Amino acid sequence: MSDSLLKGDRARPVTPLGILVEKLEKIVKMAETATIPTEINNALQQAYQLAAGIDPYLEEVTTQESPALAQLAKQTREEPWSKHFSDRATVRQLEQEMLSGHIEGQTLKMFVYMTGAKNILEIGMFTGYSALAMAEALPENGRVIACEVDEYVANFAKSCFQESPHGSKISVEVAPALQTLEKLAAVGESFDLVFIDADKKEYVDYFKLLLDKGLLAENGFICVDNTLLQGEPYLPAEKRSPNGEAIAQFNHIVAQDPRVEQVLLPLRDGLTIIRRV
Repeated sequence: MSDSLLKGDRARPVTPLGILVEKLEKIVKMAETATIPTEINNALQQAYQLAAGIDPYLEEVTTQESPALAQLAKQTREEPWSKHFSDRATVRQLEQEMLSGHIEGQTLKMFVYMTGAKNILEIGMFTGYSALAMAEALPENGRVIACEVDEYVANFAKSCFQESPHGSKISVEVAPALQTLEKLAAVGESFDLVFIDADKKEYVDYFKLLLDKGLLAENGFICVDNTLLQGEPYLPAEKRSPNGEAIAQFNHIVAQDPRVEQVLLPLRDGLTIIRRV
Protein backbone atom coordinates (compact mmCIF):
# COMPACT_ATOMS: atom_id res chain seq x y z
CA MET A 1 0.00 0.00 0.00
CA SER A 2 1.37 3.44 -0.87
CA ASP A 3 1.98 6.15 1.71
CA SER A 4 -0.82 8.43 0.62
CA LEU A 5 -3.79 8.88 -1.61
CA LEU A 6 -3.88 12.12 -3.61
CA LYS A 7 -7.02 14.09 -2.90
CA GLY A 8 -7.02 17.26 -4.91
CA ASP A 9 -3.65 18.85 -4.19
CA ARG A 10 -3.38 17.25 -0.79
CA ALA A 11 -2.18 13.78 0.11
CA ARG A 12 -4.10 11.70 2.64
CA PRO A 13 -1.62 9.77 4.80
CA VAL A 14 -2.31 6.05 5.17
CA THR A 15 0.75 4.77 7.03
CA PRO A 16 1.72 5.28 10.69
CA LEU A 17 4.59 7.57 9.67
CA GLY A 18 2.45 9.55 7.24
CA ILE A 19 -0.24 10.08 9.89
CA LEU A 20 2.42 11.09 12.43
CA VAL A 21 3.88 13.64 10.00
CA GLU A 22 0.45 15.14 9.37
CA LYS A 23 -0.23 15.50 13.10
CA LEU A 24 3.20 17.01 13.76
CA GLU A 25 2.63 19.49 10.95
CA LYS A 26 -0.63 20.62 12.56
CA ILE A 27 1.06 20.98 15.95
CA VAL A 28 3.90 23.02 14.42
CA LYS A 29 1.38 25.37 12.76
CA MET A 30 -0.54 25.77 16.03
CA ALA A 31 2.71 26.51 17.85
CA GLU A 32 3.46 29.35 15.45
CA THR A 33 0.45 31.30 16.74
CA ALA A 34 0.77 30.28 20.38
CA THR A 35 2.89 31.69 23.14
CA ILE A 36 5.21 28.84 24.00
CA PRO A 37 8.87 28.72 25.03
CA THR A 38 11.35 28.88 22.17
CA GLU A 39 12.92 25.58 23.26
CA ILE A 40 9.60 23.76 22.84
CA ASN A 41 8.93 25.35 19.46
CA ASN A 42 12.42 24.39 18.24
CA ALA A 43 11.98 20.83 19.48
CA LEU A 44 8.66 20.55 17.61
CA GLN A 45 10.28 21.84 14.43
CA GLN A 46 13.11 19.31 14.73
CA ALA A 47 10.69 16.43 15.39
CA TYR A 48 8.63 17.39 12.35
CA GLN A 49 11.70 17.66 10.09
CA LEU A 50 13.00 14.26 11.22
CA ALA A 51 9.67 12.54 10.57
CA ALA A 52 8.78 14.36 7.34
CA GLY A 53 12.15 13.73 5.73
CA ILE A 54 12.22 9.93 6.00
CA ASP A 55 9.99 8.90 3.09
CA PRO A 56 11.36 11.42 0.56
CA TYR A 57 14.90 10.34 1.46
CA LEU A 58 14.06 6.65 1.05
CA GLU A 59 12.62 7.42 -2.37
CA GLU A 60 15.77 9.32 -3.32
CA VAL A 61 18.34 6.69 -2.34
CA THR A 62 16.46 3.51 -3.28
CA THR A 63 17.06 2.05 -6.76
CA GLN A 64 14.54 3.59 -9.10
CA GLU A 65 11.70 1.50 -10.46
CA SER A 66 11.76 0.16 -14.00
CA PRO A 67 9.97 2.10 -16.77
CA ALA A 68 7.27 -0.62 -16.85
CA LEU A 69 6.62 -0.25 -13.12
CA ALA A 70 6.59 3.53 -13.36
CA GLN A 71 4.06 3.37 -16.18
CA LEU A 72 1.89 0.89 -14.27
CA ALA A 73 1.88 3.21 -11.23
CA LYS A 74 1.00 6.20 -13.43
CA GLN A 75 -1.91 4.38 -15.05
CA THR A 76 -3.16 3.26 -11.64
CA ARG A 77 -3.10 6.84 -10.33
CA GLU A 78 -5.01 8.12 -13.35
CA GLU A 79 -7.72 5.45 -13.39
CA PRO A 80 -11.18 6.64 -12.13
CA TRP A 81 -11.66 3.84 -9.58
CA SER A 82 -14.62 5.43 -7.79
CA LYS A 83 -16.50 5.78 -11.07
CA HIS A 84 -15.80 2.15 -11.96
CA PHE A 85 -17.30 1.06 -8.66
CA SER A 86 -20.38 3.26 -9.03
CA ASP A 87 -20.79 1.90 -12.57
CA ARG A 88 -20.46 -1.65 -11.14
CA ALA A 89 -17.45 -2.36 -13.31
CA THR A 90 -15.57 -3.46 -10.18
CA VAL A 91 -16.86 -5.71 -7.40
CA ARG A 92 -15.49 -3.53 -4.63
CA GLN A 93 -14.30 0.03 -4.04
CA LEU A 94 -10.72 0.34 -5.27
CA GLU A 95 -8.28 3.19 -4.67
CA GLN A 96 -4.81 3.98 -5.95
CA GLU A 97 -3.55 3.75 -2.36
CA MET A 98 -3.76 -0.04 -2.70
CA LEU A 99 -0.66 0.08 -4.91
CA SER A 100 2.44 -1.34 -3.22
CA GLY A 101 4.62 1.41 -4.62
CA HIS A 102 8.31 2.04 -5.23
CA ILE A 103 9.91 1.25 -1.85
CA GLU A 104 7.91 -1.86 -1.10
CA GLY A 105 8.21 -3.05 -4.69
CA GLN A 106 12.00 -2.78 -4.55
CA THR A 107 12.00 -4.53 -1.16
CA LEU A 108 10.02 -7.49 -2.51
CA LYS A 109 12.23 -7.58 -5.58
CA MET A 110 15.31 -7.74 -3.33
CA PHE A 111 13.74 -10.57 -1.30
CA VAL A 112 13.31 -12.59 -4.50
CA TYR A 113 16.97 -12.12 -5.35
CA MET A 114 18.07 -12.92 -1.78
CA THR A 115 16.00 -16.09 -1.42
CA GLY A 116 16.52 -17.37 -4.97
CA ALA A 117 12.77 -17.90 -5.24
CA LYS A 118 11.44 -19.38 -8.47
CA ASN A 119 7.79 -19.99 -7.60
CA ILE A 120 5.87 -17.07 -6.10
CA LEU A 121 2.27 -16.80 -4.96
CA GLU A 122 0.65 -13.40 -4.55
CA ILE A 123 -2.60 -13.25 -2.60
CA GLY A 124 -4.23 -9.97 -3.62
CA MET A 125 -2.83 -8.38 -6.79
CA PHE A 126 -4.70 -5.10 -7.45
CA THR A 127 -3.10 -3.56 -10.57
CA GLY A 128 -0.03 -5.78 -10.39
CA TYR A 129 2.77 -3.50 -9.19
CA SER A 130 4.17 -5.94 -6.62
CA ALA A 131 3.66 -8.93 -8.93
CA LEU A 132 5.64 -7.26 -11.71
CA ALA A 133 8.34 -6.06 -9.31
CA MET A 134 8.88 -9.63 -8.09
CA ALA A 135 8.72 -11.03 -11.63
CA GLU A 136 11.55 -8.70 -12.64
CA ALA A 137 13.83 -10.53 -10.18
CA LEU A 138 12.82 -14.04 -11.25
CA PRO A 139 14.89 -16.20 -13.60
CA GLU A 140 13.43 -16.89 -17.02
CA ASN A 141 11.82 -20.12 -15.77
CA GLY A 142 10.36 -18.43 -12.68
CA ARG A 143 6.65 -17.73 -12.25
CA VAL A 144 4.22 -15.67 -10.23
CA ILE A 145 0.66 -16.87 -9.66
CA ALA A 146 -1.41 -13.86 -8.62
CA CYS A 147 -4.83 -14.15 -6.95
CA GLU A 148 -7.32 -11.38 -7.69
CA VAL A 149 -11.04 -11.38 -7.03
CA ASP A 150 -11.94 -8.49 -9.36
CA GLU A 151 -12.03 -9.26 -13.08
CA TYR A 152 -11.81 -5.61 -14.15
CA VAL A 153 -8.64 -4.94 -12.20
CA ALA A 154 -7.18 -8.30 -13.26
CA ASN A 155 -7.59 -7.32 -16.91
CA PHE A 156 -6.13 -3.87 -16.17
CA ALA A 157 -3.05 -5.53 -14.64
CA LYS A 158 -2.64 -8.00 -17.50
CA SER A 159 -2.66 -5.18 -20.03
CA CYS A 160 0.13 -3.49 -18.02
CA PHE A 161 2.12 -6.73 -17.87
CA GLN A 162 2.17 -6.83 -21.66
CA GLU A 163 4.36 -3.71 -21.62
CA SER A 164 7.14 -5.55 -19.74
CA PRO A 165 9.44 -8.36 -20.90
CA HIS A 166 8.81 -9.96 -17.49
CA GLY A 167 5.03 -9.87 -17.70
CA SER A 168 4.88 -13.34 -19.26
CA LYS A 169 6.10 -14.81 -15.96
CA ILE A 170 2.84 -13.81 -14.28
CA SER A 171 -0.44 -15.72 -14.45
CA VAL A 172 -3.61 -14.39 -12.82
CA GLU A 173 -6.30 -16.44 -11.09
CA VAL A 174 -9.57 -14.50 -10.93
CA ALA A 175 -11.57 -15.88 -7.99
CA PRO A 176 -11.84 -15.44 -4.22
CA ALA A 177 -8.34 -16.05 -2.86
CA LEU A 178 -9.33 -18.82 -0.44
CA GLN A 179 -10.93 -20.71 -3.32
CA THR A 180 -7.77 -20.36 -5.41
CA LEU A 181 -5.58 -21.52 -2.51
CA GLU A 182 -7.68 -24.64 -2.07
CA LYS A 183 -7.41 -25.35 -5.80
CA LEU A 184 -3.63 -24.91 -5.79
CA ALA A 185 -3.26 -27.12 -2.73
CA ALA A 186 -5.38 -29.85 -4.33
CA VAL A 187 -2.92 -30.17 -7.23
CA GLY A 188 0.13 -30.18 -4.97
CA GLU A 189 1.50 -26.70 -5.67
CA SER A 190 4.10 -25.19 -3.32
CA PHE A 191 5.76 -21.78 -3.36
CA ASP A 192 9.13 -20.40 -2.33
CA LEU A 193 7.73 -16.96 -1.56
CA VAL A 194 4.18 -15.87 -0.78
CA PHE A 195 3.09 -12.23 -0.62
CA ILE A 196 -0.20 -11.50 1.17
CA ASP A 197 -1.99 -8.20 0.52
CA ALA A 198 -5.70 -8.97 0.26
CA ASP A 199 -8.80 -9.03 2.50
CA LYS A 200 -7.49 -8.25 6.00
CA LYS A 201 -10.26 -10.25 7.65
CA GLU A 202 -9.03 -13.37 5.84
CA TYR A 203 -5.33 -13.02 6.71
CA VAL A 204 -5.53 -15.71 9.41
CA ASP A 205 -7.24 -18.10 6.99
CA TYR A 206 -4.57 -17.48 4.34
CA PHE A 207 -1.81 -18.08 6.88
CA LYS A 208 -3.30 -21.33 8.16
CA LEU A 209 -3.98 -22.67 4.66
CA LEU A 210 -0.44 -21.96 3.53
CA LEU A 211 1.01 -23.94 6.43
CA ASP A 212 -1.64 -26.65 6.81
CA LYS A 213 -1.96 -27.52 3.10
CA GLY A 214 1.72 -27.51 2.18
CA LEU A 215 1.48 -24.46 -0.07
CA LEU A 216 4.59 -22.98 1.53
CA ALA A 217 7.78 -24.77 0.45
CA GLU A 218 9.98 -26.19 3.20
CA ASN A 219 12.39 -23.25 3.12
CA GLY A 220 9.83 -20.74 1.91
CA PHE A 221 8.94 -17.28 3.23
CA ILE A 222 5.67 -15.41 3.64
CA CYS A 223 5.64 -11.61 3.31
CA VAL A 224 2.53 -9.93 4.70
CA ASP A 225 1.58 -6.34 3.92
CA ASN A 226 -0.25 -3.78 6.10
CA THR A 227 0.61 -5.45 9.41
CA LEU A 228 0.84 -2.02 11.07
CA LEU A 229 -2.33 -0.77 9.30
CA GLN A 230 -2.17 2.96 10.07
CA GLY A 231 -1.01 2.17 13.60
CA GLU A 232 -4.33 0.59 14.58
CA PRO A 233 -3.00 -2.82 15.79
CA TYR A 234 -1.14 -1.15 18.66
CA LEU A 235 -3.82 1.43 19.47
CA PRO A 236 -6.43 0.66 22.15
CA ALA A 237 -8.96 -1.88 20.86
CA GLU A 238 -11.83 0.63 20.92
CA LYS A 239 -9.94 2.83 18.42
CA ARG A 240 -9.50 0.07 15.83
CA SER A 241 -11.54 -0.37 12.68
CA PRO A 242 -12.69 -3.90 11.76
CA ASN A 243 -9.63 -4.22 9.53
CA GLY A 244 -7.39 -2.91 12.28
CA GLU A 245 -8.79 -5.49 14.70
CA ALA A 246 -8.32 -8.24 12.09
CA ILE A 247 -4.65 -7.30 11.68
CA ALA A 248 -4.14 -7.15 15.45
CA GLN A 249 -5.56 -10.67 15.74
CA PHE A 250 -3.44 -11.89 12.83
CA ASN A 251 -0.24 -10.48 14.34
CA HIS A 252 -1.06 -12.14 17.68
CA ILE A 253 -1.81 -15.53 16.10
CA VAL A 254 1.41 -15.51 14.08
CA ALA A 255 3.44 -14.50 17.14
CA GLN A 256 1.97 -17.41 19.12
CA ASP A 257 2.37 -20.06 16.39
CA PRO A 258 5.32 -22.37 17.26
CA ARG A 259 5.66 -23.44 13.62
CA VAL A 260 7.09 -20.10 12.51
CA GLU A 261 9.37 -17.24 13.41
CA GLN A 262 8.75 -13.75 12.15
CA VAL A 263 9.83 -10.13 12.16
CA LEU A 264 7.55 -7.14 11.63
CA LEU A 265 9.36 -4.40 9.72
CA PRO A 266 8.14 -0.79 10.07
CA LEU A 267 8.28 -0.42 6.31
CA ARG A 268 5.50 1.85 5.06
CA ASP A 269 2.28 0.32 6.48
CA GLY A 270 4.08 -2.65 8.04
CA LEU A 271 5.63 -5.69 6.35
CA THR A 272 5.93 -8.98 8.24
CA ILE A 273 8.43 -11.63 7.13
CA ILE A 274 7.51 -15.17 8.25
CA ARG A 275 9.66 -18.32 8.08
CA ARG A 276 8.65 -21.86 8.94
CA VAL A 277 10.95 -23.34 11.63
